[in-house]
Amino acid sequence: MVQSDDDFGPRRYRVRHRTTYTYDADVEACYERGLLAPRHTASQTVLAQHLVIDPEPTLVVEHVDFFGNTSHYVEIRTPHRRLEVTKTFEVDVSRPRPDQDAINRWTVAEAASMLADPLAHGLDPLWTGIFRLPSALVSDADDVAAYARSHVDPTMPLGDALRALTMGIHRDFTFRRGVTSVRSTLSEVLALRVGVCQDFSHLAIGCLRSLGLPTRYVSGYIETIPPPGRPKLEGSDASHAWASVLLPDGTWVAIDPTNRQFVDSRYVVTAFGRDFGDVSPLKGVVHTDSERSSLDVGVDVIRLA
Repeated sequence: MVQSDDDFGPRRYRVRHRTTYTYDADVEACYERGLLAPRHTASQTVLAQHLVIDPEPTLVVEHVDFFGNTSHYVEIRTPHRRLEVTKTFEVDVSRPRPDQDAINRWTVAEAASMLADPLAHGLDPLWTGIFRLPSALVSDADDVAAYARSHVDPTMPLGDALRALTMGIHRDFTFRRGVTSVRSTLSEVLALRVGVCQDFSHLAIGCLRSLGLPTRYVSGYIETIPPPGRPKLEGSDASHAWASVLLPDGTWVAIDPTNRQFVDSRYVVTAFGRDFGDVSPLKGVVHTDSERSSLDVGVDVIRLA
C-alpha cells in the first residue's frame, strides 16, 4: 500500500461487525466474553455505538478489562440454533504521520536500555514490563530472535529498524488464509513462511520484544478500496491486526507488516493486548448436543467524511 499525506488526515468511519454462529441442534445455553465496543485513544474518538444480540441475552455485563478495553459478558439461556452479534459504531480518526527522523534519535540498543529502566525515564514500569515479556501466543524462542536480527542490528537507528522489520516480514512471508490458526506458534509461522495479519503481527511483536522493546498487539479494522470500477461488496471488509511499540519518550508508534507501512488514519482500533488471546472479539462456552456448527463474519468499514 502507498501512503499519502491524506492517509494521515482526519476522517470519520462507520463500522459494522456481524458475527453469526449456526448449529444443527439446539444450544441450551451459552456464555460469551467479547470485546464488542471500539476504543477511545489519543487518535480516535468514539462518537456512537450500538450492540444487537439475537436471541436477546438473559444477561449482559460491561466492564473495562486490565488493558483498558471495553469487555462484555453475555449469557443466553434461551434455546437457539442461531446466534448473531452485531456491533455498529462511528469514530473520528486522526493519526499523525510518524516522524522517522525523530524516532531515529535513539538506536535500538539505546531505546531498549532506557525502556529497561522505566522509572528513571518517567515511564510506567507495568506496561514496559508486561509488553516486553513473552506471552501465550508470542514466544521468546531462539528462532524468533534470530529472525529479528536478520533484519535489525541493535546499533541501527530505531526508526530505520522499525521500517526494516516491517518491510522484511512483508517480503519474507506470503499472505494466505487457511494455513495457520489462532493456535499457530511463531516457530510454525517461521517454518511455513505464510500466514495472515494476526501471524505477522505476532511475529513483529516477538521480534521487537526480543530486542528489548515493549510491543503490544492491536486489533481493529482497516479501510479497504475495491478495484477500479467495482463496487464495494457488503460485508467484504475484515478484522485486522498490527503491532505498536513503546518509544523512550512514552509515545507509541504502530507498524503494519501485512501492508508494509506505519499505521495511519485508515486504521480503526478496537483493543490492545499482549497478543490475540487478550483481544478475541468473541469467545465462550456453549451447552449443546450439536455435532456441527458454522461461523460467518461480515465487516463493513464505511468512510463518512
